[in-house]
Formats: sequence, C-alpha cells, structure tokens
Amino acid sequence: MMRVLEREQWLPITLEEAWAFFGSPRNLAKITPNDMGFMIRGDVKDAPVHAGQQITYTVRPLFGIPLTWVTCIAAADAPHRFVDVQLRGPYKRWWHEHTFIAKDGGVLMKDRVEYEMPWGPLGELAHRLLVKDRLKAIFDHRFKALESIFGRRRDERLGLV
Repeated sequence: MMRVLEREQWLPITLEEAWAFFGSPRNLAKITPNDMGFMIRGDVKDAPVHAGQQITYTVRPLFGIPLTWVTCIAAADAPHRFVDVQLRGPYKRWWHEHTFIAKDGGVLMKDRVEYEMPWGPLGELAHRLLVKDRLKAIFDHRFKALESIFGRRRDERLGLV
C-alpha cells in the first residue's frame, strides 16, 4: 500500500539560503535524530544536489540495526525543488519531493514523501507498530532542528499567530 507523508514549515531565510542548506547532502545529518546513526558513505562534494547524483548513507532507523540506503536525485530545479528516490534501502518505494517557495519574507519548505513498505502483510504490520510513528518522530525532529538552526517567524515568537 502506497502512503503519503506531507509536511511544511516556514523558515525566515531566502530561497538561495534554503537551496544552499537543503541542497547539500552533508546538512542532512544536522536535521536527523542522533539515534539514527546517520552517516554519508563515500565522497560527497559540497556542490548542491543535481539530477543523477547518487548518495549512499548508513542509517539505523530501528533498533540500532545499520542499513545501507542509496538514493538518487531524480530531479533538481534550483532553487525551487528536488526529488530523491531510494535505489536501495528499507522501503519497497521511497520518493521524496522537497519544494521551496518564497513566501512572507521567507521560504515555505514543503516535503512530500510517497512510500511503500516491503514484505507484504508483515511490512504492513511493521508500519502500524513501528514505522509510522518513527517517520513522524523523524520529521518532528527535523522541524525542531530547523527552528533551532534558522529561527522562527517573528510573530510566532511574540505569540501573535
């Protein structure tokens, strides 16, 4: 069964700053929970992501078990959008679109993840018991980490939202 996870967050930065940060695979570790043991394997240049780029990671998404995750940047339209897809990893299918829209003096960042679990009914059970909540926690962590790195909307800090 294909599932969709969508999130959005406004950041007080420019499109160019958003692209520089999110377009660098090295910055993913800064917004990933520490207990995931996220590590890029191989040489990743500091240049922004580009179509066709492959990135290999080691992650420990559940129970500390290390997994190799290989993604490919399927599309890149600087500074507005890029898509990464899983070539090898824990999901049957993983498609993640990152979109950046100039809005209200900052950037509205949107994530859309389309994913499918492997292993048929066993994968569906794992999703209900573990994966669904783990994905939510990962994206909740990212939200807080990005607020810490870039700050929050001024009217939110003043309690005026």
